[in-house]
Amino acid sequence: MNKNNYPIRQIITILIILIFYSCKSTLKLPTGEGYVELTEGKVWYRITGTGDKTPLLLLHGGPGFPSYYLNPLVELGDDRPVIFFDQLGCGRSTHHTDTTLMTIGSYVEQLEQLRKVLGLESFYLYGQSWGTMLGVDYYLKYPKYVKAMILSSPALSATMWAQDAEILITTLPDSIQAAISKSVETGDFNHPEYQNAINIFYQNFMARKLPWDANMDSTFAEMNQDIYGFMWGPSEFTPTGNLKNYDRTNRLGDIKIPTLFICGEYDEARPETVQYYHSLVPNSKFEVIKNAAHITMHDNPSADIAAIRDFLVDIEGK
Repeated sequence: MNKNNYPIRQIITILIILIFYSCKSTLKLPTGEGYVELTEGKVWYRITGTGDKTPLLLLHGGPGFPSYYLNPLVELGDDRPVIFFDQLGCGRSTHHTDTTLMTIGSYVEQLEQLRKVLGLESFYLYGQSWGTMLGVDYYLKYPKYVKAMILSSPALSATMWAQDAEILITTLPDSIQAAISKSVETGDFNHPEYQNAINIFYQNFMARKLPWDANMDSTFAEMNQDIYGFMWGPSEFTPTGNLKNYDRTNRLGDIKIPTLFICGEYDEARPETVQYYHSLVPNSKFEVIKNAAHITMHDNPSADIAAIRDFLVDIEGK
C-alpha cells in the first residue's frame, strides 16, 4: 500500500464522521402527538413546530395540573420544535394515586426517561410554577442536556411562596380573609366559604382575564387533585404537602446557563420575590408581564411570547 494514501483515507474518514454528526444534529423531531411508555405509565406528548433550531421542552405547573393552559406557547414553534407533555398522573397521561410517585425526585427521573425516548441531546427547558421546581432540580442533576432555562412564575422557595400569599391575601376583602383564616384554624378546607375564597384569590392572582378560556377549563377539569393535595396542599396559599419545605435559593448560584425569569404584574409569584431569585443566578434576565397574573400566557399571551422569543433570539445570536 502506498503510504501516501493513508493521510487521504484519514481525511475521508474524518469528513464522513463530520457529515454524519452534522446530519444527526439537524434531525428534526417529528410533529404530532403520541405516548411514551415510561416505567410508571404512559405519558402523553405533542410536538409542534417545523423549524430546526434548538427544541423547547415545556414543564407545566401544579403539581397535577395538565399542560392545556400552555397551549398559547405553540406560537414559539415558528422556528423550533416545541414539546408539550402532561406529567404522569394528570391530563392525557396515565392517572394514578400512588404516593410513592408523588415526589420531586420521581418526576425528575420521569423527565429523564422522556428525554431519552425522544432523543433530546440538547434542548431549552421551560418551567412554569411547579414546573420551575422540577426544571431546576432536573438541571441540577442532568445539566449537560439543558442549554438554557426559562423560569416562568417560579416557586423556588415554598416558604417565600407562602409569605407572598399572606401579603396578597391582605389585599382581599375582609370577609375573604376571615374565611381563609377560619379554615386554616379548623382544618376544614372543604367549607364553601373557603372554596369561594380560593376562587377570588385565583381571579386576582392566578388568571385575571375573565371568563377563563377552554384551555383553562380543560386544565382544571383534568387535574389530579390527589397529586396536588399530597404534594402541595388544599390551595395555592396553604402549602401542607411534601413540597412545603422546598427551597433551592442556596443552589441558584449553581445555574451556569442563560436563564430568563418571567412573572406577571399581579402574579402570586410576586415580582419582588422573582427579582430576588433573578439576583441569585449569574447573568440571568428578568421580565415582568404587564396586565397579567400567574398564568401570563392566558392573561397577556403576546407579551409573554415576545419575552420568551426575544430571550431565545438573544442567546442564539440572530
